Amino acid sequence: MSERAQIKRAIGLMSGTSMDGIDLAMLETDGDANVRRGASSFAAYDAAFRKRLEAALETAKSIKARDERPGDLADLEADLTDRHAEAVEGFLAKEGLSADEVDVIGFHGQTVLHRPLEALTVQLGDGERLATRLGIDVVHDLRAHDMTMGGQGAPLVPAYHRALAAGLGGEWAEEVPVVFVNIGGISNITYIGADGELRAFDSGPGNTLIDQWVKHHAGIPYDSGGAIASEGRVLSGLANRYLASPFFTAKQRLSLDRNDFAVPDDIDAGLEDGARTLAFVTAAAIAKAQAHLPEKPKLWILTGGGRHNRMIVEDLTVATRHTGRVILAEEAGLNGDSMEAEAWAWLAVRSLAGLPLTYPGTTGVSEPATGGVLARARDRAPD
Repeated sequence: MSERAQIKRAIGLMSGTSMDGIDLAMLETDGDANVRRGASSFAAYDAAFRKRLEAALETAKSIKARDERPGDLADLEADLTDRHAEAVEGFLAKEGLSADEVDVIGFHGQTVLHRPLEALTVQLGDGERLATRLGIDVVHDLRAHDMTMGGQGAPLVPAYHRALAAGLGGEWAEEVPVVFVNIGGISNITYIGADGELRAFDSGPGNTLIDQWVKHHAGIPYDSGGAIASEGRVLSGLANRYLASPFFTAKQRLSLDRNDFAVPDDIDAGLEDGARTLAFVTAAAIAKAQAHLPEKPKLWILTGGGRHNRMIVEDLTVATRHTGRVILAEEAGLNGDSMEAEAWAWLAVRSLAGLPLTYPGTTGVSEPATGGVLARARDRAPD
């Protein structure tokens, strides 16, 4: 049986721009059309560790080369890796699995710097350390090769979205073009045309501005369900300042760093109005992405934590009501919380098979490109 045809059991690990914890998901897949989704879980970071990660964003600004670890970043990288190992150990125990029953782990790490125009992206996470501790092969550093070939290193999930779209059944099967919208710290979209055409890019801020706003003004990590935003009103002047950014009209779609859009000043709004306006900006930015697509989507599938903010969902539904239907991932039989972690499991298997991870229509790479670095577990022989 060829490497491509082999079904492998993989675990994907994702710590995203929201920096709230680690999503874990298990798949059995060939890294192509055969996808059997399994268990998933979440391991939250404590408040002190989140503060360390937030501080790392500032420290990382001085990085000029991917392997630099100024300040305390080397220690943080080791601690972050060990937390991922603990999360996997707990996940395996819960599922009644041993390390020998998992073929590979897809390890994203924590992005602390992303500058696509400089071909520089930095994810903290030590793949060798993780593989050694767990006794499981680890595929990591999945973004870097794309950048060496002229891509922006993001987004990487779209190829997995296309695999999921091919498996949609029932009333959703004929709803094409379809767009997957991941509302994490940054929002990004994946467009899949009737012929499988793939387009993907970051659409703008997702939860990151809202999270920073409510943390600063209310001392809480996020606006649960959009409850705070629901008490406010949209401040059109503030919203228009964000939406007038050249980012939204530029012909070249750029991948975003968490710090590319700044939080409003204290004088700009109160707690509720600020949260409401930022939720509106997130939805409006997603709707604006239609201008960069070949056709208007008939179906919008929402994933990521931002889909729980009902104000974002309501605003996007209104903005797209004449052209398409907005649904949550769960309505299509998918898991909107674990999808990115699932994607990292799928990408790890795909990397082992030497299949493309990124495409000209997703990252701007010059040609379809594979990627990733394989860290072998020391007690496991090569296949």
